[in-house]
Amino acid sequence: YGPWAIVAGASEGLGAAYARALARRGLDLLLAARRAEPLERLADELHRRHGIDVRIVAGDLALPETIARLADEASRLDVGLVVYNAAHAPVGEFLAVDPASLERVAHVNVLGPVRLARALLPGLASRGRGGIVLMSSLAGNQGTARIATYAASKAFNRVLAEGLWSELGPRGIDVIACTAGAVRTPGYAGAADRDAPGTLGADQVAERALRALARGPVVIPGFVNRVAAVLLGKLLPRRAAIRLMAATTRRLSS
Repeated sequence: YGPWAIVAGASEGLGAAYARALARRGLDLLLAARRAEPLERLADELHRRHGIDVRIVAGDLALPETIARLADEASRLDVGLVVYNAAHAPVGEFLAVDPASLERVAHVNVLGPVRLARALLPGLASRGRGGIVLMSSLAGNQGTARIATYAASKAFNRVLAEGLWSELGPRGIDVIACTAGAVRTPGYAGAADRDAPGTLGADQVAERALRALARGPVVIPGFVNRVAAVLLGKLLPRRAAIRLMAATTRRLSS
């Protein structure tokens, strides 16, 4: 897909894991996230370790002007792969979460990938080859209490990836939604006091998604997570699946 890849939401955790996995493959990187300092540290690490070119765009991916800056920088590069990992995930009862935080979920998790894909896909299509990775979640396979808006946004990303996979495959563009379970990241560690069943390391998730990209449209990293997806999506009645997910997220807001 190279020679350049974009990772949006790359400052830490899963986004940084994607950046490291792509750097190991020899791709030059354009990294984006809100905070400049961790991006600069990661860029320096990857350049020193792998000898690749790394550029950064620091800005809030909830804002269209940040997406525009990222697309403008990408227009000067031969970008073949885009990973959208940025996410906002407020935890708590819907009525207790600040309305601005709920709206931010829509701006970062929904409008962000739509805007970035729409800005970059013409370039990928003109190359006749490319790839897009969108992050979804097992939480998005059904309504999930205490992270209801986040779960809904992840359902959007999975369905968006499926539609784009169908549309763009004939044009040489591979698209996949990585439907992850719990991922061991700084954000998850701050919300949960222990690992959930099937929790994976960020490096494991990134590697699994990249290896599955050519097959699309959805990958579920981890055996336990694949079993959970079958249980929740096919074996349990919808109400039971929603209640089970509510039980697993209760401790996140306790």
